[in-house]
Amino acid sequence: MNNSLITLPPLVLFTDHDGDWDAYLNVLYTWFKKDFIDSKPIFQGKRLGLKRHPMSYGKEATFWHMIQEGAIESERIPDLRRCERIRWPRPIIEGSDKPDVKIWCNERRGERRICLWFPRENYLVILAERNNYLLPWTAYLVQQPHHQKKLQKEYEEYCKNNGS
Repeated sequence: MNNSLITLPPLVLFTDHDGDWDAYLNVLYTWFKKDFIDSKPIFQGKRLGLKRHPMSYGKEATFWHMIQEGAIESERIPDLRRCERIRWPRPIIEGSDKPDVKIWCNERRGERRICLWFPRENYLVILAERNNYLLPWTAYLVQQPHHQKKLQKEYEEYCKNNGS
């Protein structure tokens, strides 16, 4: 295990783009493309792919999941906290061997998911397992204390049951 801590890139703020949503969206996508399309992160020796479909406005589904919130796909809306942190998923994925990332697996909707929680910033990255690769599924700021407690409990339960 690497004992150094993760250093996260600065936030990408909407206010730095003169209130121009299209310009901001293009900047967000440029960072996403750099981190997940132009080069592929590796998590514990497994390559990361992308959930490309449904493509929307020429952008992959994974991108939209990293900047939007909502349970119903067609009704998801931008979440500025997610947008601002578009540069965080890759360093957390690649820094998962560091002590400030808590990792565990769970099952959601019949699929095995890997949770990478960065408690220092209350930020969660979710990866979905596939046969020979992983998909970055979503990433978001965990703002509610009850959700933070739930994640901690889920992590502790996983560690207890898996001897970690």
